[in-house]
Amino acid sequence: MIAFVSGTVAALAPNAAVVEVGGVGIAVQCTPGTLSTLRVGKPARLATSLVVREDSLTLYGFADDDERQVFELLQTASGVGPRLAQAMLAVHAPDALRAAVAAGDEKTLTAVPGIGKKGAQKLLLELKDCLGAPTGTPAVGAPVTTGWRDQLHAALIGLGYATREADEAVSAVAPGAEAAGGTPQVGQLLKAALQTLNRAR
Repeated sequence: MIAFVSGTVAALAPNAAVVEVGGVGIAVQCTPGTLSTLRVGKPARLATSLVVREDSLTLYGFADDDERQVFELLQTASGVGPRLAQAMLAVHAPDALRAAVAAGDEKTLTAVPGIGKKGAQKLLLELKDCLGAPTGTPAVGAPVTTGWRDQLHAALIGLGYATREADEAVSAVAPGAEAAGGTPQVGQLLKAALQTLNRAR
């Protein structure tokens, strides 16, 4: 089990980072929120979870140990694999997922691509005694310093939306993001974009 990787960020992609550890580049699948905290050439430490399949070894990276733990707990529910668990964490912070499960909030879960009403009801039942109560930790939402439009677009494509849908969602949230002033946060923008896409369907 690889519990974490620590090293210099060698490259960033829409859904992954390459961290150089002892001269070896390790590819780590990450959520948009985690990726937005990383900078090429800068040091990083990511909590990780290794998913072993017959034909692949995939390392998933997280901002902290809590996010990794929730990622692993989500997969104890039937029908939830690493991709769906990561999509859930791309849309909601760990505490938001705990709160949704504790409150039986279907709407929060159906905001995640790939989860319908029936799937949300099933997840609420299976995860009820698993995730625990919200811890009160603030959501990790690092400011997007450059090219928030590109990062948001790439995140939506990574979640399985078509280019046209991603374009429309970015355009829909742009006025609000720019009017708010300051630096937009990728996690909040992604949540808003997914809401516009769910309304459009």
